Amino acid sequence: MSSLRTAAILFTVLFVITGVVYPAAVLLAAGLAFPFQAHGSLVQETDGQVAGSDLLGQNFSLPRYFQGRPSATTGAPYNATASGGSNLGPTNPAMLNDVEMRVASLRDLGIDGLIPSDLVMASGSGLDPHLSLDAALLQIPVVAEARGIPEDALRGRVLFRAVYPLVPFSGAYVNVGELNRDLDRWQGGGGNG
Repeated sequence: MSSLRTAAILFTVLFVITGVVYPAAVLLAAGLAFPFQAHGSLVQETDGQVAGSDLLGQNFSLPRYFQGRPSATTGAPYNATASGGSNLGPTNPAMLNDVEMRVASLRDLGIDGLIPSDLVMASGSGLDPHLSLDAALLQIPVVAEARGIPEDALRGRVLFRAVYPLVPFSGAYVNVGELNRDLDRWQGGGGNG
């Protein structure tokens, strides 16, 4: 009986330390040190409404917006409650069909040239808000024409929003949601589309 009592006490103490005290301490420290990130990196419109998160992709379908990485979530695109990839291999006919449809859709928007893979294939989570700088630069003529702004000015905005990681073999990228919101603010309005 003594061993059972000791085991129960040890279990309870470790449960309280690792299951309550430690997570609460980490949550408190994160909230104090990184309040924006600890609360979901939520993006608010000027009226205070939450417009999404910097960590989650959004569906932008109008030509005036940069197209993000496709989503493979179930139920609806960019469904944060159903994060996950399609799990389709590169030779799967369904995957090839999806890629062909996405390429055709981009061509219909007026995007020419060699299309980077991140414009036609979803990420592992299906929620990635980032796009390679090459994929963003490829869309400049379409977005510039739809917004009625010079391509050089738009290129400057894209390059301003680009992130250049320290790892040499990974290329520069852009957060598509941030870029599109920046363009709306720059041009004085707009909305998610």
